[in-house]
Amino acid sequence: MSWVDFILNIAGLLLWLNWRAGTIDPLSRRTPATLVGTLRQAAPSRGGRWNLPLFLGALLFCRAILYWQIGSALRWAGTLNLGVISPAFFMKSDGFGQALLFSVLSFLVALGVLYSCLLLLSLLKGPKPVHDFIRMQLGRIDDWPTAVKLASPLVVTAVGWWAASWGLVRLHVMPHPVAPAARTEEALIIGAQGYLIWEYPAVALLVLHLLNNYIYFGRHPIWNYTDVTANTLLRPLKWLPMRIGKLDLTPVAGIVIVILAAEYSERGLRHLWH
Repeated sequence: MSWVDFILNIAGLLLWLNWRAGTIDPLSRRTPATLVGTLRQAAPSRGGRWNLPLFLGALLFCRAILYWQIGSALRWAGTLNLGVISPAFFMKSDGFGQALLFSVLSFLVALGVLYSCLLLLSLLKGPKPVHDFIRMQLGRIDDWPTAVKLASPLVVTAVGWWAASWGLVRLHVMPHPVAPAARTEEALIIGAQGYLIWEYPAVALLVLHLLNNYIYFGRHPIWNYTDVTANTLLRPLKWLPMRIGKLDLTPVAGIVIVILAAEYSERGLRHLWH
């Protein structure tokens, strides 16, 4: 059932991305939309745009029924992976409300992961036309000052957890904090977890950049975007003597540093939590 939840979250994110892509017509700009299969002309019917959010709502509702009926029979507990903690929702035959709450929260966590990754790409400010897709999804967030973008994962995640924790405690999904200040401390730790998500897009960019250095994949704009954004990530390491002849090991060093930094940061946050 956990894999079913994961796959349906992916389906929900695709519906969300397509809906957001339909709110702005990239073909109305001077920059050609050459990102294959992603940037497409918005549908002329304004009412048609709202079919996708309706489908998304139906998906979340119908899968809640699935969790309620099948999950309770299998004694399955849906979990929200928040890094330092994974709240469990035990599906009960008389508890459709809890199944629906888990369905919504599970998608919101997945949506938060997606937007955290998009925020990192926004900070890297890669070239068009690929960045047009990032801007299309983020909207006005893409124009925020760098300092505000950097603080957003901590603030949004901490506030979201702080607000949700009251309901989770009341539903007995989470234990009651031992002290009033503990709720705020928990929110800050989980808010810091929001930065660890950046490990995945950062490593993906560096791996693709490394491959593109030695394998010719063509002249598609995605490869130019990958090289530019990866070089932005690697800028602090440019002073290191990482080149051996024609072999540049800077991307390898970047991958190792990102993975180690994420690993030890997560250990530190787990230590603070406990």
